[in-house]
Amino acid sequence: MKLNLRIWRQAGLAHRGEMVTYVLEDVSPDMSFLEMLDVLNERLTLDGEDPIAFDHDCREGICGMCSLTIDGQPHGPEKATTACQLHMRHYKDGDTITIEPWRAKAFPVVKDLVVDRSGFDNVIAAGGYISAPTGAAPDAHSMPVPKADADAAFENAACIGCGACVAACPNGSAMLFTAAKVVHLNTLPQGEAERQTRVLDMVDAMDDAGFGGCTLTGECATACPKGIPLESISTLNREYLKASLKRV
Repeated sequence: MKLNLRIWRQAGLAHRGEMVTYVLEDVSPDMSFLEMLDVLNERLTLDGEDPIAFDHDCREGICGMCSLTIDGQPHGPEKATTACQLHMRHYKDGDTITIEPWRAKAFPVVKDLVVDRSGFDNVIAAGGYISAPTGAAPDAHSMPVPKADADAAFENAACIGCGACVAACPNGSAMLFTAAKVVHLNTLPQGEAERQTRVLDMVDAMDDAGFGGCTLTGECATACPKGIPLESISTLNREYLKASLKRV
């Protein structure tokens, strides 16, 4: 099939960007979205043009690198699907597709469709860890965890840190990402040692990175390809309030 691709091209943060249209023919419906971009880049390279820069790694919906806004939606139109797992069978011959980078103040454009997500790294460095003694692995079930807590931790641990929640939020907030990390670790007994400092430090790091405030519009949870629930933000707020009161 033939597609009209409107793609954001920008040489860097200091340069003005613009939408450039490319016409790509003979697109197989079995291609993934990133494979389609690979074909376009191969053509651009053969024509002596600069290929389109975009992030990718595992291409299995695990790493979170495929940060593309497709037709105004982070990761595209398919629910709970990363851009690398989106296939061209969802499009029709002659369709026009608009492809942009994440749009958020805290995610400055590096080049074309690549953004700097080091703000997430700073949030993780502030508290996304546990204190654990080194040595042999503990015996199985040596630290019992209630089923409800284990389920909540597992659900939030599914976050891949792609940034779709930030891109979808009208405020550019990273609350869903931060909440997923806090709930994952604070729910488990292994995370108890840093429970208070974790939530305070991670929220402070989130604010320092330039992410916006949360107004619970819910767009973040809708865009999340791993289904992190909006309720995690409420849990984060409770954890933050408790930690703040104890700090005082």
